[in-house]
Amino acid sequence: MEWLALKFNLGPKPLADTQIAFQFARIVMASARAGLFEALRDSGRTAEEVSRLCGTHPVATSKMLDALLANDYLGFRRGHYELNRLSRKWLLSDSPSTVVHKLDFQEIEWRWTEEFDRLLRDGTPRNMHETLTGNEWRRYQWGMRDFSTAPARELAWRARLPRHARTLLDVGRSHGFYSVALCRRYPELKATVLELPEALPAAAEILARENMADRVAHMAGNVVNADLGTAVYDVVLIANLVHHFDEEQNNQLASKVARALRPGGIYIVLDAIRISSPAEAHRPGNRLGAVLDVYFALTSRAGTWSFPAIQDWQQAAGLVTRRPIWLRTMPGAAMVSATKPR
Repeated sequence: MEWLALKFNLGPKPLADTQIAFQFARIVMASARAGLFEALRDSGRTAEEVSRLCGTHPVATSKMLDALLANDYLGFRRGHYELNRLSRKWLLSDSPSTVVHKLDFQEIEWRWTEEFDRLLRDGTPRNMHETLTGNEWRRYQWGMRDFSTAPARELAWRARLPRHARTLLDVGRSHGFYSVALCRRYPELKATVLELPEALPAAAEILARENMADRVAHMAGNVVNADLGTAVYDVVLIANLVHHFDEEQNNQLASKVARALRPGGIYIVLDAIRISSPAEAHRPGNRLGAVLDVYFALTSRAGTWSFPAIQDWQQAAGLVTRRPIWLRTMPGAAMVSATKPR
C-alpha cells in the first residue's frame, strides 16, 4: 500500500525521501555503531538481552529493534529478534561484504552534506578531503574498503585484461581491494597502489589483512603531479577518483596513463556515471549517478562524468575505447575501458 501510494502520487513522496529516509538512516547507523547487530550474531535475543549486551537503554533499544524489524533489517520469532540474510551479509563487522565501516564514515559525510544549501547558492566546492584529521582519514579508508569489496570482485571477473598482464598501477584506491581481487584472478599480476601519503597508515593496516604483500605494494604520491613513467604497466586502474578532477586534469591524466601503458595495455576508469542529458534521467541505474554528481561537486572539483566525457579523454590520448560495462554490484557505476594500440 505504501508503494502504491507513492506510485500514484497519493502520498507525499518528498516526505518519504526526506523525513523517513534520513531518520531511518540514522537508526541504522546508530544501531551498527552500538553493536545491536553484533549482539544477535550467534542467536536470537530479546530486546532486554540486546540492551544488556550493548550497554544501551532498554526502552530505546526496543524501539530501535522494532524500527529495524519493520524495515526488513531483522527477523522476529518466539519473542526473539534475530538477524536475517540482509543484516548477516552487510552488518556484521567480519562479514566479507560488511558495510559497517562505511556507515561509520557516513557520520562525517553527513556533516559535509549540510553544505548543499551553500553549494546551491555559490557553486563552490569545499575539497573536504583536505580537512580530514588523522582519525577521519582512518575512518575514510575503512569506509572505502567496505564500499569496494563487492565491485572489486565483479571488476576482477568482468574486466578483460591482457592475457599475460604482469604489472598493474592502481591509482587512489589505497585499501588495495581492487588490486587484491585482480591479482587473485590473474596469477602473474603484481600491483602498485599509488596513494596520498596521509592515507597510507590506515591503508597499510587494511591491506595487511589480505596477506598479499608479495604482490600488492603501496607507493606514496599524488597522481596529479607524479611521473607514471613510459611503457611500464599492462593495466592502469583509476577507480572512484576521476570525479575529484576537472576536465583539464582528467585529460592530462589520460595522457600520462597512455604513456605509462605498454602496447596492448588497458586503461580502466571505474566510477559513478553522470547522465548525458535530462532525457536519460529516468533510465535504470541513473539515480545514484545523478545524486553523486551533486555530492562530488560539493566535496571535490567536478562531480561525476558521463560516458562521452570519459571516452573523449581516452581517445584524445590515443587509446581505443571499449564498450562500457555497467556494474551489477554498484548500481549507477560502470567500467569505461580503453586499450593502447600495439
